[in-house]
Amino acid sequence: MKRINHNNTLSPTLFIFWCNNGKAKAFLFGPPLSYSSNSILCCNSLLLLITLLVILGVFLPWAGSPLFLFSNTNAPSSSFPSKWVDYSLAKAAKFVAKNGTLIACTVSYPFFPFLNNWLISVSRQKHQDKVLVIAEGYATLYKVNSKWPGHAVLIPPALDSQTAHSFGSQGFFNLTSRRPEHLLQLLELGYKVMYNDVDMVWLQDPFPYLQGSHDVYFMDDKTAIKPLSHSHDLPPSARNGRTNICSCMIFLRPTNGAKLLMKQWIEELHAQPWSKSNKGNDQPGFNWALGKTAHQVDVYLLSQAAFPTGGMYFWNKTWVEETKGKHVTVHNNYIIGYDNKMKRFQDFGLWLVDDHALESPLGKLD
Repeated sequence: MKRINHNNTLSPTLFIFWCNNGKAKAFLFGPPLSYSSNSILCCNSLLLLITLLVILGVFLPWAGSPLFLFSNTNAPSSSFPSKWVDYSLAKAAKFVAKNGTLIACTVSYPFFPFLNNWLISVSRQKHQDKVLVIAEGYATLYKVNSKWPGHAVLIPPALDSQTAHSFGSQGFFNLTSRRPEHLLQLLELGYKVMYNDVDMVWLQDPFPYLQGSHDVYFMDDKTAIKPLSHSHDLPPSARNGRTNICSCMIFLRPTNGAKLLMKQWIEELHAQPWSKSNKGNDQPGFNWALGKTAHQVDVYLLSQAAFPTGGMYFWNKTWVEETKGKHVTVHNNYIIGYDNKMKRFQDFGLWLVDDHALESPLGKLD
């Protein structure tokens, strides 16, 4: 206890204790006041100390505020979640878009390592700043925005990310079937959008290959080898009347044709929901929509050599050698299972996060 002696009298002493929660408590100790010649001085001192106590009692509860001079910067903030819950698609798109263009992906939390792997390859082509992660769950939303503020948005309702882990499951269908709705919203906002699945890797910059001013650009999902100078028109339908275009990578301009295709895609998905007998994803609906809007939408089939399906890149060694240097993206499809996809990327030197995590804007994952 601190003692201050004024003419052999003890003055009251103020003690301030800082607590673990960032707040303070103040205590006043001292003997009863005497009516000595210094009583007026003691009373004035006491009034000053009481005033200080009142001020501290009012303002110290705000010590956690960044506006307070002595804020407790280590105190946990409860404002972080609510900030991103209110973050709208329009705000997020405006934040990430460059020259009216953005790159979108949809991600559930289990696929976070694949997101990081894909981001490394995108960063190597200097396009990471245009990436918008459409989070299918709050864990993804908070994780991305804590490491890379503003680059993730959640469009309600939030889905159960664990049920979306398995290809062909109802959860997986629920996740992928929301894709055309997200893309349509971005087109309505006036943006050009490149959509990518995150089980992809960029080997080169894909944007120079988006030649002309077509409504929609996409890649073939067939493994049959085409000539290098193949047609860029929509391929003929298979026996079931449906084309086999991959919905893993799509580039869209904000045109009436692109919007029409997205609306038709949404209709197809609503007409044929998931069932145990029909393990669905969004790609069949995309192809039915392409067929029904074929004469109303200006489409462009990307080069097979530049944008090969996984069924060619990982299975046809001869073709890969013949087209070496031409590959722009690699899609890890034609295989099912999270661990299987990861192992195949590792086997082909395309699993980048182990040695190059710092090249991703998300850095190393905890």
